[in-house]
Amino acid sequence: MNYYSLNHKAPSTSFKEAVIKGLAPDKGLYFPEKITPLPKSFWDAIDDLSYTELAFEAIKQFVSPEIPKTVLKTIVEETLSFDFPVIKLNDHISTLELFHGPTMAFKDVGARFMARCLGYFNKNNDEEVTVLVATSGDTGGAVANGFLGVKGVNVVILYPSGKVSDIQEMQLTTLGQNIKALEVHGTFDDCQAMVKTAFLDEELTNNMQLTSANSINVARWLPQLFYFIFAYKQLHKQYKNIVFSVPSGNFGNICAGMMAQQLGLPVKHFIASNNENNVVTRYLISKLYEPKPSVQTISNAMDVGAPSNFIRIQEIYKNNFDALKDNLSSFSFSDEETREAMLEIYNHYLYVADPHGAVGYLGCKGYLKENPEAHCVFLETAHPTKFLDVVEDVIEEKQPLPVQIQSVMGKEKVSVEISVYEELKSFLLS
Repeated sequence: MNYYSLNHKAPSTSFKEAVIKGLAPDKGLYFPEKITPLPKSFWDAIDDLSYTELAFEAIKQFVSPEIPKTVLKTIVEETLSFDFPVIKLNDHISTLELFHGPTMAFKDVGARFMARCLGYFNKNNDEEVTVLVATSGDTGGAVANGFLGVKGVNVVILYPSGKVSDIQEMQLTTLGQNIKALEVHGTFDDCQAMVKTAFLDEELTNNMQLTSANSINVARWLPQLFYFIFAYKQLHKQYKNIVFSVPSGNFGNICAGMMAQQLGLPVKHFIASNNENNVVTRYLISKLYEPKPSVQTISNAMDVGAPSNFIRIQEIYKNNFDALKDNLSSFSFSDEETREAMLEIYNHYLYVADPHGAVGYLGCKGYLKENPEAHCVFLETAHPTKFLDVVEDVIEEKQPLPVQIQSVMGKEKVSVEISVYEELKSFLLS
């Protein structure tokens, strides 16, 4: 499979080069040259196939021929070493739990898959690769855990000071080894802007191999399509009109779901559930795409004012606004509405949702008002104890800490504070 730049000013390249480079030379996001739908027999046999078998068949066209099938099967098996249960709340709403991995966030899948791909590509290479990544919360911990100890790979994570939860911060600042954390005095958008500037800086790129582990990287983004297939496997016998409500920040997750749909996943619609960072909600109303500075919310992983992956969504629909709107709805909710939803979910269903999942739940309710025949699945993208202060304050119930969270408690935080790009550049060059 070859990949082309969505800026259309760079030559096509292989999966390997797309993974190692992260961005194209013209700074566009990479996109696969073709998407071949899986045969009907695949979907007919979905109940007889394991998660590993489903994921292998879904991803292999995007990585062939550079990763041999035997290696790819091992990568997939190691990536999917935890469960993806669907929990039914009522006849119309279920939640897909994506927090059973090592850092208890949906990004564990993409980070583990990418780390193993990069490790394979780099196994006979003496040159080091620096993974440079901005995080609004969960990406940092997932990438840190996924790449910890990977040969020839250094990881530098930028996160906004005071704007991630305490547990999220511990997950990305306490591992040591080849993981370095930079605490940025600013917002996630500032972190992301620094990363993009670094990729444009020839003095840096001439001296080191930089790549990104944000969802802009195809190896981080594409495997997220797996769990939409897993949810369908669990629900399709009972429900025929399945809709996914995806808490959306950088829009990589929902875009991956749309890629699963392109492969033939029998799902008719998606919901982009936003907090007050609602550029796409406004776009679907006005047809005007106007990124704005991000605002801080209690669902901090979605505090993105300029979602990088939306250009990939537009590419899927060939920049046809009407075609996109037929397949995508979007709603935006305030922190107050999010808290009320968390309490409602707890009181009505005895289920503890994190703030991002609560936004997804609200998206389900908004969509079901006009489409009562649907069964809506919201993605519970992170374990609620990662947002302990908010969750316990809302439901007024002490929450036990899972083993994955306990393992980082009490460890020493190690980070370097920076404020401007030149400080990042100096750190990288040193």
